[in-house]
Amino acid sequence: MDTIDFLKKQIEGLELTPQQEEVGEVISVQDGTAKISGLQGVENLEIIKFETKKEGKGEEIFGLVLNLEEYEVGSIILGDFSKIKEGDTVKRTNKILSCPVGDELIGRVVNSLGMPLDEKGEIKTKQTYPLEKIGPSVIDREPVNSPMHTGLKVVDTLVPIGRGQRELILGDRITQKTALAVDAILNQKDEPNRPICIYVAIGKREAELARIVETFKKHGAMDYTVVVAASSSDPAPFWYLAPYGGTAIGEYFMDQGKDALIVYDDLTKHAQSYRQISLILRRPPGREAYPGDIFYLHSRLLERSGKLNKEKGGGSLTALPIIETQAGDITAYIPTNVISICDGQIFMDASLYLKGQRPEMNIGLSVSRVGSAAQTKAIKKVASTLKLDLAQFQELESFLEFAEDIDPDSKKIIERGRRMKELLKQEHLNPFPLEKQVVIMFAGVKGFLDEVKVEDLEKFENTLFEYIETQKPEIFKKIKETRDLDKDVEIELEKIIKQVKKDNYDIEGNKV
Repeated sequence: MDTIDFLKKQIEGLELTPQQEEVGEVISVQDGTAKISGLQGVENLEIIKFETKKEGKGEEIFGLVLNLEEYEVGSIILGDFSKIKEGDTVKRTNKILSCPVGDELIGRVVNSLGMPLDEKGEIKTKQTYPLEKIGPSVIDREPVNSPMHTGLKVVDTLVPIGRGQRELILGDRITQKTALAVDAILNQKDEPNRPICIYVAIGKREAELARIVETFKKHGAMDYTVVVAASSSDPAPFWYLAPYGGTAIGEYFMDQGKDALIVYDDLTKHAQSYRQISLILRRPPGREAYPGDIFYLHSRLLERSGKLNKEKGGGSLTALPIIETQAGDITAYIPTNVISICDGQIFMDASLYLKGQRPEMNIGLSVSRVGSAAQTKAIKKVASTLKLDLAQFQELESFLEFAEDIDPDSKKIIERGRRMKELLKQEHLNPFPLEKQVVIMFAGVKGFLDEVKVEDLEKFENTLFEYIETQKPEIFKKIKETRDLDKDVEIELEKIIKQVKKDNYDIEGNKV
């Protein structure tokens, strides 16, 4: 089914009143947009139908109204705009643009309008949702209080994400922003109350998009994921519509009382597409040539995420928008806007990336405004002082960089800080389940690894996990089931860590 057939299906069976049967005329066409006169009663985001004159035959192409002015309207064209000429007839359909939603979309790759791109046949759904609408009211929401584990130690311990939260991921082009979001989706595979994931790709190259989809398939993530794709070869209107299509799909699952996770990759390109469309439609440019309502555009989009209260079904939609910065400038126009809309941000630092830190999260500039409310009791117990400890370590490390002698207390903070920094390193496509995060963070925060050399920590970590899995699997099982770390488990863990150290290291921390 192509775009024209899809839009025809949406408007079929409509009976228009004489007032709604308005006919307009194309004034001008330019780069995927058209100016039209004569449609006095048309609504914003309404589908309109262009009737082109081609060799005596009429051909239908559809558009979407974006500009409402006194004597004309501006529209984006959802099709081949080269076929539309000045003087062509335009008719109203009285239908707001909608996207098909439902369980049938899970495991599929679709475009901005919910049409299949994966050659698996037509998607037959029973419902459609409008692409744009107002998010849930404050009365319909409840506080974010349950975790959305990403499987990344540095995120889950320091800037936890809750179900219904909006956590921005931003950084320069070279940083692994997409990798962080992909890891978060992969980690949902074995999570209790597994959320449905929606990955929205805006302006990505087809090869990169295919690689991401293949990664999802390889790790079994397509069983619970929908990919909404507007690739680099698609026109700007499809880049603009992609996040709305993805959000409509996510809202369906939220309204069913389920949890959903949506990744917008990335909203910088979405803003650029909107700027392109707006400038062609002659909207007044503002800062950095963006139209003045770009903030309202993104806030309206992200306000649709949240956690619904029990009366509304208790579903949630968690948003992970991605923004690209230039030279680490998080005070630029679009990053500043989206930071102020979201409930926290994860700043991926290019300098840390070049030093080999993975994930390259800047601890000082990253924050979660939901905080420990989105953590399990187990993570809360082992990570409560971690951010403060790492902040102290970073301050001391920079202050004492050129000092020859340091006092024992400062040396202890630096040595432990180096080990915690190393423990938080994690390769892409290697998400850690909750129980493993708790065990290794417990070992580090409590000082049991102070004698282990930094370069041996990864080996020690693997040895510790292997020992627990083979000798004491009930430890992992209990943490996973209770999501807590009680006193008995702490005592048992302490014995296990000391035993592993004794078996593998001598008294000076040298590997045996």
